[in-house]
Amino acid sequence: MRNLERLPKPVLALARTAGGWTRRLGKGLVEISQNSLAALGLAVVSVVAVASWHGQLVVQVESHLLQWLQSRHEARAEASGDVLTAVAEPEAVARATAVDPAELTRQQAAVAQWLSRRYKVAAEPIARLVQEAWAIGSKAGLDPTLILAVMAVESSFNPFAQSPMGAQGLMQVLTRVHDDKYERFGGTLAAFDPVTNLRVGVQVLKECIARAGSLEAGLRHYVGAANQADDSGYGGRVLLEQGYLRQVADGGTVPVNAPTQAPQPADAAAVRSTPAPSIAIPTATPTPIAAAAARTDQVALLSR
Repeated sequence: MRNLERLPKPVLALARTAGGWTRRLGKGLVEISQNSLAALGLAVVSVVAVASWHGQLVVQVESHLLQWLQSRHEARAEASGDVLTAVAEPEAVARATAVDPAELTRQQAAVAQWLSRRYKVAAEPIARLVQEAWAIGSKAGLDPTLILAVMAVESSFNPFAQSPMGAQGLMQVLTRVHDDKYERFGGTLAAFDPVTNLRVGVQVLKECIARAGSLEAGLRHYVGAANQADDSGYGGRVLLEQGYLRQVADGGTVPVNAPTQAPQPADAAAVRSTPAPSIAIPTATPTPIAAAAARTDQVALLSR
């Protein structure tokens, strides 16, 4: 500043004027650059917003146009009496509980074909249930043939069956009692979805066996006879059907009209002399027909 004061007054005034002009120019340039960046940002945001709005508009227009064309097509189909075209739904196949039996393993396919003939139901939906029984059985630690045997005895593979007590679906689960288990599947109406009913039924069966401490007692709990000495032969029918299914899965031959319950002993002494079936799953299980014949031999010996 001292050096500037030594300058002549005209030169000093000119220097001060130039300095002020330079400061104003710099400030203006900063403001312009800030405003330019703001304008550029605003332009980018506007372009993105317009593009997004334009994309949504295109989607909405396409959707309305497709609905209009579909309604016109359905109206023409109804006028011509073609009901199927009017109500066509190509996605319906995704809801079908069915698979090609050729997609199953050898064991599963053999079981599915046998059940299909025995209960006079289509092989494809039975194949799907067999496939699911194997999958959920491995997770629950239950023999898949046991799961299928329970379904066979409970509903004969009718997914819409209902008992007088309100047990519903393939595995005849008491929906009002186990409604909490259906919450994760969207509600109690899922009881009539075959795969959902199977999964819930397996969970109930597993809990019954764990609570009762044995397979036979667990089956009594499952059928609602936990406090009764007699389950009306329910457990015996399930285990007999399971024996058939094991034999079929192992490559054996079982008539599709095989008995649904084992022959009853002639008297109480024969009942006491017949050993209870083992809970453990043996590696080589005798066929139910051979077991029934053995019990008949025991009865004959006792009667002598």
